[in-house]
Amino acid sequence: MKENRSLTGIIAVALIIGVAAYLIAIQGNYTMGHGMGQHQNDLAIYYTFKAVLASVNAFLLIVLSSIYWKVYRDTGLEFSLGLVIFSVALLMYSLVSNPLMVSVAGYRASGLGPFAMLPDLFTCIASITLLYISR
Repeated sequence: MKENRSLTGIIAVALIIGVAAYLIAIQGNYTMGHGMGQHQNDLAIYYTFKAVLASVNAFLLIVLSSIYWKVYRDTGLEFSLGLVIFSVALLMYSLVSNPLMVSVAGYRASGLGPFAMLPDLFTCIASITLLYISR
C-alpha cells in the first residue's frame, strides 16, 4: 500500500514538473537557424512537447538514481552500481537534450520536426518501466 502511494506521489510530482515545463516552454521562441526561414508553428509544438518530456524524464531519472543508489549502498552489488551509472547517463541525456537547457545556453532549436521529441518519448517510457519494477 505504501509503495502505491509513493508511486502515485512520484507520478503527481512528474505531472507538476511537466506542466511547469510546458508553461516555461510556451514562452520560448523556437526558430530554425539563420538563413533557413522560420517554421515557428511546427517547431513550437514539437519542442514544447520535447521540453515537457525531457523535464519529466529528468525528474523520473533522479528518483530512479536515488533508488538504485540506496540499493547499491545496502547491498554493494555491482549490478546495482551499473543501474546507478545507467540511470545517471540517461539523466545527463535528458538534461542536455532539453530545449529549455539549450535555450538557456544561448543556442537555437533545429528543424528535426517530430524526430526531435521521439527519443524523449521512448526514454520516458523506459524510465517509467524501470521506476515501476524498481519500487
